[in-house]
Amino acid sequence: MIIKNGLVALPGEKALHPCDIEIVGGKILTLGQDLPGSNILDAHGLQIFPGAIDPHVHFNDPGFTEREDFIHGSQAAAAGGVTTIIDMPCTSIPPVTTLENFKIKLEAIALKSVVDFGFFGGVSGKCFESDVEKNMQQLAPEVLGFKTYFVSSMETFPRVTLEQFIRVLQLAAPLDRPVLLHAEDYETVTQCEAMERKKGNRWENYVASRPEEAEILAVRKAVDLAERWGGNLHIVHVSTAEAAHYLSGKTFATGETCPHYLEFSRDDFARLGSALKTAPCVKGPSEKEKLWACLKESMLDFIASDHAPAPSTQKNTGSVWTDYAGIPGTQTLFLYAYSQGFCRRHMSLDTFLKITSENAARRYGLFDRKGSIEPGKDADLILIDPHQTTEIHGQSFFSKGKITPFEGQIFQGKILKTILRGQTIYDAEKGITASPGTGHILRKG
Repeated sequence: MIIKNGLVALPGEKALHPCDIEIVGGKILTLGQDLPGSNILDAHGLQIFPGAIDPHVHFNDPGFTEREDFIHGSQAAAAGGVTTIIDMPCTSIPPVTTLENFKIKLEAIALKSVVDFGFFGGVSGKCFESDVEKNMQQLAPEVLGFKTYFVSSMETFPRVTLEQFIRVLQLAAPLDRPVLLHAEDYETVTQCEAMERKKGNRWENYVASRPEEAEILAVRKAVDLAERWGGNLHIVHVSTAEAAHYLSGKTFATGETCPHYLEFSRDDFARLGSALKTAPCVKGPSEKEKLWACLKESMLDFIASDHAPAPSTQKNTGSVWTDYAGIPGTQTLFLYAYSQGFCRRHMSLDTFLKITSENAARRYGLFDRKGSIEPGKDADLILIDPHQTTEIHGQSFFSKGKITPFEGQIFQGKILKTILRGQTIYDAEKGITASPGTGHILRKG
């Protein structure tokens, strides 16, 4: 197949360029002008980007599939231009903390995904009741990193102490796998939540229970420990610019943020309620543009959705304290960044490509196959019409999760096709065009 007449986002370029793309055997063979061929896809008037990578999703399969599963989650990803996802270890039963548990997970989902997928392993406080070193060593070849929490409400995946976190850093380093951290300070959140629960059941109580200081303190502790013990650290879902600044310039530490932190603030809870509830929660109004600046200045490395939906019965319980913390995000991830970053804020093409595909591929050892439009890479592509718009409606999501804080918003651009390894997996007119099982598992190159 040859894709012709499109404007292509090539790595290292300042602008989109007219370029033909020749695809053979699911790989990009040639880039050039006026390439000959008979199987032509005309992309006249369209922009072509590398398939987006969403390196932080909770597809909950097996175990919590009333919230999400790999079929629906991966279809949502495909509709949003995401061709690669990395699934978290903590929201499935059993959690991916041992090789045995990993095999159970893989058997359950192997023939469900329509996009390519990788996994993170996990280390919880419970893991230290057994041979954590052996389990991490056995898991390492199968996973792209190890997820930990300083604060966790999950009975199946409790937090690690600082001493345990140090041990995880030490064990992960020779395995050449990053340690991912949900960075909120345990003592701060515990004390603030206890006080706020006594005060009431309003959204301002929930926001105050997870203040900016909890994240900033946790990131500082984690960075200091990683530097001291030779760790390889990644901070997930950064919600404050000060935490991002603390990561800046650290060769051993990286960070990601999410669209909801770039778009909303605590003031929006009055309008959106539980549709906006996540952990960490969104912060003050000034943080949004500060976080955009952190992305533009490479203080944060990429964006991720933290896709974690739940049904209405779990999202709307009548209490801010028991409403589920999580939103569906993988279907809106790329288009949000395109609309609000590339188009509205005039983010440079190079930076946009880094935050939506390249940097995540590099961070997790996938850049030999994923993350850019180059000969030899997988033909993972997004064809987008820059002149159309997309209005967001949760009920049209392919995800099981339908409750989104982006409800009713209009994004610039419309995804017309998503292509995975040369195969169209989503078409704006036809919907999902790939069967479950099309996606392949990804391991570090």
